[in-house]
Amino acid sequence: MAPRSSRTGFRSLLALLLVLCLFLRTTVASVGDRLPEFKECIKVPLHRRLLLWTCPKECDYTCQQIITARRQAAGKKVTQFHGKWPFVRVLGMQEPFSVLFSLGNLWAHHRGLAKVRREIPAGYPLRWYYELFGIIGVATWVFSAVFHTRDFGLTEELDYFAAGGSVLYGLYYATVRVFRLDRPRRRALLRLWTLVCCCLYAAHVAYLKFWRWNYTYNMKANVIIGVLQNSLWTYFSYVRWKESRRTWAILPGVAVTWIMLAMSLELLDFPPLWGALDAHSLWHLGTIVPITMWYNWMVKDSQDVIANNGTILKDTQA
Repeated sequence: MAPRSSRTGFRSLLALLLVLCLFLRTTVASVGDRLPEFKECIKVPLHRRLLLWTCPKECDYTCQQIITARRQAAGKKVTQFHGKWPFVRVLGMQEPFSVLFSLGNLWAHHRGLAKVRREIPAGYPLRWYYELFGIIGVATWVFSAVFHTRDFGLTEELDYFAAGGSVLYGLYYATVRVFRLDRPRRRALLRLWTLVCCCLYAAHVAYLKFWRWNYTYNMKANVIIGVLQNSLWTYFSYVRWKESRRTWAILPGVAVTWIMLAMSLELLDFPPLWGALDAHSLWHLGTIVPITMWYNWMVKDSQDVIANNGTILKDTQA
């Protein structure tokens, strides 16, 4: 049998608990917590959660829209937030028109790649370079669409690295075509040129990734490579047109001029019309037609070289 002192301590503890229970009361959440409109307001829809919209990101977006609406109502200018204009989302996409026009460029490359494979014989030595141009183009615009859908560190890096690779590859294959580095007797130059371009791209990515994420440097590097490429194609177009007097021969020069004019839209940098259409998206819109034009030239040029050379063998001297 338990000692009397133990039984007395237990009874005292039980009595204390009973007294404490007298002070307990049922707590009901605030009425506002149960309002449907409040629950709807704090809920992130499934399609946005799939695009990694979190509560803090939702709050950031909502605040941008509220502040922008108030400034416009007061007759003030629309301002940027985090270095970007306050776009109106569509289905969770941050920059809907840039996404749409990126997909337009993707479609143009996909269609052009199919055209190259369908209309240029597999034995033509430059076809491989044209196919790679299409594959890189498709990848570039996929990453562009992803980045404009959701702007994260990772999606930004993929977009910038793909765009840089696309521009550099443009210079690479322009040099191969203009100077016909694919010819057997120029294979040593081709290997050297390939190595140079690979090293340049690796250094470019390494600098941005591991040394410093520098927007100014990235822009200058792409502009310099783009100007070199465009100058080369303009010269080549003139020479080819002078030799053949065929209208299609000037297509590379027309295409690069068109692209340069489209890029100049970036200098405008105006607040998005209707909260969605800005200068950057118009630049993407402006590159769809010249891409289609470019693939048409690839096919025409290849067929002309084959017709004049009389062979499509890998060791062609055209």
